[in-house]
Amino acid sequence: MAKPQAYLRYLEAAGKIVGRIKETQGENIRQAATICVDSIAAGGWVHLFGTGHSRMAVEEMFPRIGSFVGFHPIAELSLTYYHNVVGVNGLRQALYLERVEGFGEIILKSFRFGPQDSFLVVSSTGINPVPVEVALGAKARGMKVMAITSVEHARSTTSRHSSGKRLFEIADVVIDNCAPPGDALVDIETVPYRVGPGSSVGAISIINALKCQVAEGLVSRGIKPDVLPSPHVVGDETAAVEFERVLQAYHSRAQRI
Repeated sequence: MAKPQAYLRYLEAAGKIVGRIKETQGENIRQAATICVDSIAAGGWVHLFGTGHSRMAVEEMFPRIGSFVGFHPIAELSLTYYHNVVGVNGLRQALYLERVEGFGEIILKSFRFGPQDSFLVVSSTGINPVPVEVALGAKARGMKVMAITSVEHARSTTSRHSSGKRLFEIADVVIDNCAPPGDALVDIETVPYRVGPGSSVGAISIINALKCQVAEGLVSRGIKPDVLPSPHVVGDETAAVEFERVLQAYHSRAQRI
């Protein structure tokens, strides 16, 4: 029997990641949702941080259609903008900077954090100094820390941070993105390394599952989330007005950050 084509092998492997998250991470998602609900219900923020491609999961939380006020994405441009690959803001610079100790603390110093705030760090490897340092800095500031990471990958290697800690060893709640060590999923004959990463599929699935659970948790406490609707439905003026209202609600709440 012929081997399925590569695109089918990827889709099957990606589906298995989502399936494992569903089967194994439910309790962790619920625990993280409770932390988020506590923060938002008390007028605080859930801050999110990620470097490299983990930025995608951070931005998926807010501002995204179907997201809501209460989440504060932190995407440091120097650690996430490497579409040029080479040249200004290139890949080499970003990979270098996320390994520089002290940079995470500098990022945190740019914000004011409140007593009701919490923090979610996204890093598939969970070993580089900047995300590790951000998690440590958030805990030192009294915030509960959540993580989305590949536990299997982290356990297969060592931390690059001087503390020796990996992200899953710092966070109060760890949600496993269920990606394998090395991230990529598909073997291609004669190609020495796998292609097709799985961590983004896992992280974005987790982010949206968490988002939905938090919304339900807020409603259960009598709080109606300010949800960002799609502004791209032609003729739906109600959604357009609501979209602008939610942005203004976010702006008003964000003044203290």
